[in-house]
Amino acid sequence: MYFDATYILVIIAFVLTTIVQTYMTSTFNKYQRVESKSGLDASRAAAMILSSSGIDNVKIGRVQGDLTDHYAPTKKELNLSDTTYSSRSIAAIGVAAHECGHAIQDHNKMFLLNFQMAIVPVVNFASRLSIPMIFIGIILGMLNLAEIGVILFAATLFYQLLTLPIEFNASGNAIRVLRENGMMDESELYAVKKVLTAAALTYVAAAASTMLQLLRFVLIINSSRSRD
Repeated sequence: MYFDATYILVIIAFVLTTIVQTYMTSTFNKYQRVESKSGLDASRAAAMILSSSGIDNVKIGRVQGDLTDHYAPTKKELNLSDTTYSSRSIAAIGVAAHECGHAIQDHNKMFLLNFQMAIVPVVNFASRLSIPMIFIGIILGMLNLAEIGVILFAATLFYQLLTLPIEFNASGNAIRVLRENGMMDESELYAVKKVLTAAALTYVAAAASTMLQLLRFVLIINSSRSRD
């Protein structure tokens, strides 16, 4: 029976993602049970942060789900999940502050954020085409087509790598504004850092998984060429 050794890369990616996601969930749940000393809920904290940052054109809304919090630059909407919106926990306020960090990036016209938004259509197009091209190319022996698919797939990795400094910067903004506004003391900020670091690691794990998958495709194509 033939064993595809590249499956080891798939297993590594799965284990890495699972470990990081478990750590993220456990860290958030731990500090979700600790109420902030300020008594503010996350939505009110977000409103205060935006106001203190001179941002008056961002609407704070509520979205269904668990940790589905996100900032939508094109709509100027800061959406907090059911888990976060009304919670007074350190974790929830930290997550809300992180999303405010993205709003601050947008307000300050951060180059990386604007560049990321600009390439979204291109990355989405490349992502949709890449996998079919890779598999069709390998199955039919059209390895040049598969290689083009790999190049297109690399656009996803590029996008994920570009996301990392944006996310870390947003977390930095979150800690800064929470400290400057006196909304948390240093012990609470330490907890927020742990929550946001755990969240950032999910982006790192995603990029690492994509890199491993990309490597797997390259190894499979090279193996197919060597057999020809």
